[in-house]
Amino acid sequence: MNRIVKAKAFRSEITVAIARSLLGKHLVRATFRGAEARMITEVEAYDGERDLACHARRGRTTRNAVMYEPGGVWYVYLCYGVHEMLNLVTGPRGYPAAVLIRGVEGARGPGRLTKALGIGRELNGAACSPESGLWIEDRGVRVPPGGIEATPRIGVDYAGHVWAAKPWRFVLSGTVWPAMGTEGARGPVCEDGQTGGERGIRTPDRF
Repeated sequence: MNRIVKAKAFRSEITVAIARSLLGKHLVRATFRGAEARMITEVEAYDGERDLACHARRGRTTRNAVMYEPGGVWYVYLCYGVHEMLNLVTGPRGYPAAVLIRGVEGARGPGRLTKALGIGRELNGAACSPESGLWIEDRGVRVPPGGIEATPRIGVDYAGHVWAAKPWRFVLSGTVWPAMGTEGARGPVCEDGQTGGERGIRTPDRF
């Protein structure tokens, strides 16, 4: 039986564990054309103001304000002026953390994912629920031990050695989901970093 994952499941300060738990769950998108569900295959965790790779590392701003809401809402931002990036806010109110959804079945890379499912910034701040047209379901998929690979997050060298090295990117291993290998799931680098200023210059302003 398909079970909608309720917002309260995302409201603890165990962002990294929540990120891992999303692998094997299904991201469901409903539009006037109907509903489409795809298994989540790759994620990255960003854990509060202490995390120097996180948008909240400099504190609350107009742009990242939704991250300070209680977990269970969507944070959607634009990368390179082209790619919409989908993140699930986690933690209690006032604790700015989120999980970047980096890949689903049939769409490797966060920019391709949002394009494939018709996800844009109109969903920024919306609830992770059927009412918003975008939610997460548990469809009974159980990832076996050893079925998840953990690696450093992509494109966060600016955060310094300690934070850049955190193994907070999680991907279903190729043995569990043959279509997804660790390298194959990376996607173009241009989809991973959040940039600003001059074209082609990476700035330290990434989730």
